[in-house]
This record gives sequence, structure tokens and C-alpha cells, in this order.
Amino acid sequence: MIQTRIERYVWPAALAALAVACVLVLRPFFSAILWAAILTFTTWPLYLRLRSRVGDRMTLAASLMTTAIVLALLVPIALAALGLADNAEVLVQTVKGWLDRGLPQPPAWVASLPVIGASVQERWAAMATDRLAFTQALQPFMGNTRSWLLAVGQTLLEGTLTLLLSTFICFFLYRDGDAIASRGRRLVTRLAGASAWRLIDVAEGTIRGVVYGIIGTAFAQALLQAIGLLIAGVPGALMLGGLTFFLSVVPFGPPLVWLGATAWLWFEGSVGWAIFTLLWGALLVSTVDNVIKPYLISRGAKLPFILVLLGVLGGVLAFGFIGVFIGPTLLAVAYRLVLEWSAMQREGLNEEAAESGP
Repeated sequence: MIQTRIERYVWPAALAALAVACVLVLRPFFSAILWAAILTFTTWPLYLRLRSRVGDRMTLAASLMTTAIVLALLVPIALAALGLADNAEVLVQTVKGWLDRGLPQPPAWVASLPVIGASVQERWAAMATDRLAFTQALQPFMGNTRSWLLAVGQTLLEGTLTLLLSTFICFFLYRDGDAIASRGRRLVTRLAGASAWRLIDVAEGTIRGVVYGIIGTAFAQALLQAIGLLIAGVPGALMLGGLTFFLSVVPFGPPLVWLGATAWLWFEGSVGWAIFTLLWGALLVSTVDNVIKPYLISRGAKLPFILVLLGVLGGVLAFGFIGVFIGPTLLAVAYRLVLEWSAMQREGLNEEAAESGP
């Protein structure tokens, strides 16, 4: 009797307490573990091909994949973080130079803007004439510019450390992935029953589609952005390219970079390069976002805009910098699984109705 009570209550309580303790221990590393799992799952087919080429030596294949991830993800992000720290003072001095020179007269096309054109031209011309008014209008935004830029650089460095830990975890997930996958399949089958494999296929396609779409687009836009800014002679081009990598997740994020660079070149008097940067951003950088990203993501899931936005914002709040990628992926998987589960429920109801019919 006593032994039965121990087995019924004490052991489950002890296991639950142990599980809670493990969660508390792993909580600081949860974002790194989660991203490592997503990254490993997404690149697993590539790992299998690589493993077959090296004679199924799992440790060697895992080491090569980990090295590739370091070169593809960590190095560009680390360079962007260091570039931001190095160029923070340059950017601050540049903006201060604008304040000292004052605002130029508005171009003629400003007045032709619908609805707001006349008021914008009047306000712009007033500040261009009165340098003190221009300085006072921008001063609140300049007070903490240097601190903000350095804080962003620190955040990027912290994110780089998180990615470094994720990459380290990826090595073990690659090496022991077969055993982990086998246990995971048994667990999912036990929890979801006969529908497990269908749900696994949906989750697999969604994760790969979203991750390929987000990271692939981010890399393409960051590379094109950096090349265009280097050609135009914009200072901190590599740093701005790295910034584009993260802003690529947010709709209308990359245009903030190339429009800002266009404005800087215009105010510096490089009108030709300003037009070049504007066209480069609109025709090349933004084309990647409008063409390649929808194609890649649609292969796994068509996500509503609000899910992507909430995934980015909520992911950053929940997981820090790396949440930019984790948040949309998690919401995409949840969204697709709910849709698939609803479809399965309807199929079940239709089958029951057909069986009970005349």
C-alpha cells in the first residue's frame, strides 16, 4: 500500500521538481538552444549530404557544418558590431556637421507632394533660413545619439555571443541528431497519434520556408546594400549592410538604410551618388524583399503581415537580438499547425457525416 502511494505521488512529484530545476538551469540559454535546434533542423539535408561525402564520419561532418555556420553567420555579424562601434563617433560628427552648416533650401519637388507638400516646403524653408530653429528641432534627437549607437553595438556583440553558443550546441545536435530525431518521433507519435507524421511534415516545411526566406533575404539585401554604399562612398558601409541584415525582417526596414544614405549624400552635395543610391536601393535591394522573400517563404507558409511583425517584436522582447529570427519562425509554425489541425478536424467530420449518411 505504502509502496503504491510512493509510486503514484512521490515519484511524479520528484520528477516534476527535477524538470522545474532543469528549466531554471537552462533558462538563460533557452534562446541559444532554441535557435540551434531551428538552425540544425533547417540545414539537416545539407548535413546529410556532407556526411555522406566524408564517409559517414559524423564528428567530422558536424565540425565542418559548424565551421560553415560560423563563417556564414557569426563573422558578418561580428564585423557589423565592430563597425558600428568604430563608426559611432564618425556618424555623430557627421550629423553635427549638418547642424553647423544648417539645412539647405528645399528642392522644387517637395511642393508637389500631395496633401503635405505646401506645409512641408514652408516648414523646411523656415528652418533653412533660421539655423537656430533647425538646430533646436534636431537637438532632442542628438542628445543621446552616441550612447544609443554604442548600446546598439553592445547589443550586437551580446547577440554574437548568443550565436556563438548556438553554434557550439549545433555541433552536438548534428553529431547526435539521428538519435535525437528517433526519440522525438516516438514522443510526437505518442502524443499526436496517427496524425503525427502529417503535422511533422507541416512543421518541417514551415520552418525551412520561413528560415530560408528570412535569412536568405537578409543575406542578399545586406550584401547588395553594402556593395551599393561602398560604391557610393558612404562611410560605415559594412556596418550599414549589417544593420540591413536585421532590418530585413521588418517590412520597409532596408529602405530606412538606403533612404538615409541617399539623404546624407544629398546634403553632402553628391547629388549624382544620391540618385545612384536611391536607384540601387529601389531597384536591387528592395526587389530582393519583394520577389525572393515571398517565393521562399511561400514554399513553407504564407504568413499574414501581422504575424511577421508581432513575431519580430515579440521575439526581440522574449529572446533578445536573436529573437528577430526565432519569433517569426515560432509563430509561423504555430499558425500552420493550427490551420492543419483545423483541416484535419473538418476531414474527420466529413468522413463521419459520409459514414452516417443514407
